[in-house]
Amino acid sequence: MAQLTMIQAITEALDIALERDENTLIFGEDVGKNGGVFRATDGLQEKHGEDRVFDTPLAESGIGGLAIGLALEKYRPIPEIQFFGFVFEVMDSVVAQMARTRYRLGNTRQMPITIRSPFGGGVHTPELHSDNLEGLMQQTPGIKVVIPSNPYDAKGLLLAAIEDNDPVVYLEHMKLYRSFRDEVPEGYYTIPLGKANIVTEGTDVTIVTYGYMVREAIKAAEALKADGINAEVIDLRTVSPIDIETIVASVTKTGRLVMVQEAQRQAGVGAVVMSEIAERAILTLSAPIGRVAAPDTVFPFGMAESDWLPNAQDIINKVRETVNFD
Repeated sequence: MAQLTMIQAITEALDIALERDENTLIFGEDVGKNGGVFRATDGLQEKHGEDRVFDTPLAESGIGGLAIGLALEKYRPIPEIQFFGFVFEVMDSVVAQMARTRYRLGNTRQMPITIRSPFGGGVHTPELHSDNLEGLMQQTPGIKVVIPSNPYDAKGLLLAAIEDNDPVVYLEHMKLYRSFRDEVPEGYYTIPLGKANIVTEGTDVTIVTYGYMVREAIKAAEALKADGINAEVIDLRTVSPIDIETIVASVTKTGRLVMVQEAQRQAGVGAVVMSEIAERAILTLSAPIGRVAAPDTVFPFGMAESDWLPNAQDIINKVRETVNFD
């Protein structure tokens, strides 16, 4: 197996999708000749042609409308929103149209649209580029939301998303693009959407997270071994729908839960996990549920983001507090 970065794994998945289905189209701002702002589509226009990989005007609302029209004509669009902070320009298309078209049309039409977009902090981007807005998408019925944490998952989840007949928002954390390599099988494979991954097994506490925070949780789990704390780390991979069954099974075993997200405390995903566990497994808990998240403020400018973003030490502190609860 090849050792790939996450961006290379994403490019491979897109290439395979274009090869497998002639109705698959990729479009967005600068995705053609330039290969995208992060080079995720590098070389794909040259290989597959300008009719299948092409640039659009700088208008996210137009990108969304085009995706809907193509899906209704039985194409399989893969539009890119250049940074997910710009999703507000296309919210009507995503939330009010894509999410409910299958229902609206009595299951006579499908919306096989995969919206790719980079997001996430720690890379010192300008304002509106790093925002964690996955909670907004998660609250919308009819949309799946996928956030890979490593190259292997990135490829398999993206291929599964592209093949799904409902709209999928596929979010790529910018700090993960080239920060490490992973073994990625050649050729085609998929990872089921809606299924979490137990990254490390443990017996004392369950840490649930997703995206870049998986890397921080792994660091924290390793460090906690020195305290004699054996942490189980669960990577959600899909934040809508959430694999609650896997989390319940883990919490039933460990008796403790710490929810970790990069987004602000009030921003959705973590609160859903915590409320589901409170409803389904509260009698198995030996301590209150812990939460690690960013402060409830707008995303700060680059010079302050390292103080604002959660990190491994924050996770360690919260796990210790939860395990030592009396």
